[in-house]
Amino acid sequence: MGHVALFHSVYGLRPAVLAAADRLRAAGHRVVAPDLYGVPPAETVDEGIALLDKIGWEAVVERARAAVRDLPDDVVLLGFSMGAGVAGAMLRERPAAAGLVLLHAASGAPDGVRPGLPVHVHLADPDPWEPPDEFDAWQREMTTAGADLTVHRYPGVGHLYTDPDVPDYDGAAAECTWERVLAFLDRR
Repeated sequence: MGHVALFHSVYGLRPAVLAAADRLRAAGHRVVAPDLYGVPPAETVDEGIALLDKIGWEAVVERARAAVRDLPDDVVLLGFSMGAGVAGAMLRERPAAAGLVLLHAASGAPDGVRPGLPVHVHLADPDPWEPPDEFDAWQREMTTAGADLTVHRYPGVGHLYTDPDVPDYDGAAAECTWERVLAFLDRR
């Protein structure tokens, strides 16, 4: 099995992220799930955004960089919402990454994509944080860059639908997502 770097959402390192890491470990993967904030997680999105603003994007990325420093080059980068942006930032520095899994956000610049890079995206449909025109443009850029892109949409769920501690949670969609993620990881 492979190595996975799992990056949390703007809320911080919440129980749902730790449970996801445990689930991936139980399937045989080696997982790191760094605390990119270094403080207790936020209770609301607004508090999480305030934490991110206080800590700063560069500090978050530097903490992620430190967390993956000793991992193999072919690590799979996986991010929840804001963490998808972190995973995308790490992709630029990890050109041999085995894959990119983006939950609740489509993020990452195509300049980090190599032809054939497996990319899985899991999004609510619709998702107010992912406007259709912006997502369509991102999808075209990723495809043009050569990503082997698979997009999974989950109708009628909220943005952070895999987190049982937020109102967006949808158990059926979350279970389907984790089954798909595990299948993706098993092929790496």
